[in-house]
Amino acid sequence: MDGMHDLGGKQGFGRVRYTLNAPAFHASWEVRANSLYALAVRRGLFNMDEYRHAIERMEPRHYLSAGYYERSLTGCATLLVEKGLVTHEELERRAQGRFPLAAPAAEGRSNHPASQPLRAGDRVRVRADYVPGHVRMPGYIRGKTGVVVSESPTYPFPDAHAHGVASQDEPTYDVRFRSEDLWPGSAEPALVHVAVFQSYLERIA
Repeated sequence: MDGMHDLGGKQGFGRVRYTLNAPAFHASWEVRANSLYALAVRRGLFNMDEYRHAIERMEPRHYLSAGYYERSLTGCATLLVEKGLVTHEELERRAQGRFPLAAPAAEGRSNHPASQPLRAGDRVRVRADYVPGHVRMPGYIRGKTGVVVSESPTYPFPDAHAHGVASQDEPTYDVRFRSEDLWPGSAEPALVHVAVFQSYLERIA
């Protein structure tokens, strides 16, 4: 799905602010939120693709105003409510106030029917897919062409794994793009490498 979480390659947000050697946590509740999500994944209550998609489904203004661990807590809580392990009312009673959750999930999809293995050196185009559910394809490469550099081991296909849809595990490919092709007329010459799932790619001549 397209959303506020997919900010890669977008302009107008100013310089990226950061602090060298910043601590991983700034408050004790952040440690608990991070531990809760990790425990839930370890116990199989939900998988990482479900978790990522729950965060993607956050209301855009909430997403942009929330810090890293608030997003983590919102995604985790949303999934626990959806799976019937806790109710929204219980969360708001314990929080003594409003506890916003993410929006309902859309449908997922299985592997692309024309997906085919690729090799290093193949020229490829990223499929111009607009997916309502979870997808691990950054929007700025959609429809763009590049060259396969290498192949990684197979992983669960995220578009299916986040939704409980049957699918085959598939590899990701390290695809090299020219910055001038990604952002014509507005980028200095550079090479950009992106890990792209096989179903998102089609070989071109």
